[in-house]
Amino acid sequence: MPNFNYLIVGGGMSADAAAHGIREVDRSGSIGLIGAEPHPPYNRPPLSKGLWKKTPLESIWRMSEGLGVTLHLGRSARNLDPKNKRVTDDQGTVHTFEKLLLATGATPRRLPFGAEQVIYYRTLDDYRRLRALTERGRRFAVIGGGFIGSEVAAALAMNARDVVVAFPDEGIGSRVFPSDLARFLNDFYRQKGVEVLAGASVTGMEARQDKSILKIRNAQNGSERDVTVDGVVAGIGVQPNVELAQSAGLKVENGIRVDASLRTSHPDIYAAGDVASFHNPALDQWLRVEHEDNANTMGKMAGRAMAGETVSYDHLPSFYSDLFELGYEAVGEVDARLETVADWKEPYREGVIYYLRGARVRGVLLWNVWEQVDAARRLIAAPGPFGAADLKGRLPA
Repeated sequence: MPNFNYLIVGGGMSADAAAHGIREVDRSGSIGLIGAEPHPPYNRPPLSKGLWKKTPLESIWRMSEGLGVTLHLGRSARNLDPKNKRVTDDQGTVHTFEKLLLATGATPRRLPFGAEQVIYYRTLDDYRRLRALTERGRRFAVIGGGFIGSEVAAALAMNARDVVVAFPDEGIGSRVFPSDLARFLNDFYRQKGVEVLAGASVTGMEARQDKSILKIRNAQNGSERDVTVDGVVAGIGVQPNVELAQSAGLKVENGIRVDASLRTSHPDIYAAGDVASFHNPALDQWLRVEHEDNANTMGKMAGRAMAGETVSYDHLPSFYSDLFELGYEAVGEVDARLETVADWKEPYREGVIYYLRGARVRGVLLWNVWEQVDAARRLIAAPGPFGAADLKGRLPA
């Protein structure tokens, strides 16, 4: 029966960051890691960014060697017994712990059709599968116009593939960007050769001689058409992997609830990354964040907390994306339903968009504006009140 001072369930960026955090405080305590993927921890963002721009695959691996972590890869935790501090994996092995971190991540939402024809783009194996398809296929469909869909569509188009992207909203990134920017992105992607089907839903799919045929319905007029492609990628959101925590009786509400020290409702069990729900003081709001900055920062802090350091997680995570030659960083509550104030240096090419509620800045989108995330965080923490006139020219600071 493997016994560890620190046991980490999950093999992603948060898990690896936690191992580093533990080692910064405790150089010798035993660390075990149970990861569902067959690979050691790696960085996920390059899967839809740099690896399609000639970045070498070897660069994604995280520097985990030398930490003294015992890796149990290709395994899933099936049962958590908090009282006896035991985790049983899918091979029946029982792992005991003194401190436990749940960094179980999230699982892509799936369509009710398509089965294994659809690549739900999230892992290294998904990247390898799509890359192999691009080496023999020409035309690809991307379902979803959000974070993953917009990045994968751009990556495929930059690699000289014909791309059709379909989504039910009015524009690419409509849930995050103001409507005029989302509509601009539709036209921008079309200029790059991408067929953009906004206001469209994929209603079915069939396979025929190594091809996938998608049935796509136009929401405005109800018309349907068939689209034949060599591969299909879907990015329609994820769901946090809370089942292990739920069955163990831990508090779950849009993720595993943690306090400022990243403890769950059990004092020796912590959670971090995509799966963790935490209270952010600047927004005075409970958040669950599915991006790299949160995974790394929260994971490392959870590791330090597990090793006995007093911590308080008040970090407001940021995220970023690359869309052809455009790019952005964002921080806070970036939600198209909020009031927005745009301060463009060059419309849709360079500028800052502020998201407001109750005369306070809740989020900031830095569009082709860089090295301003910390200034944006300070603005979000400020009490205001702010109006449009107060924000013009505010950033870059």
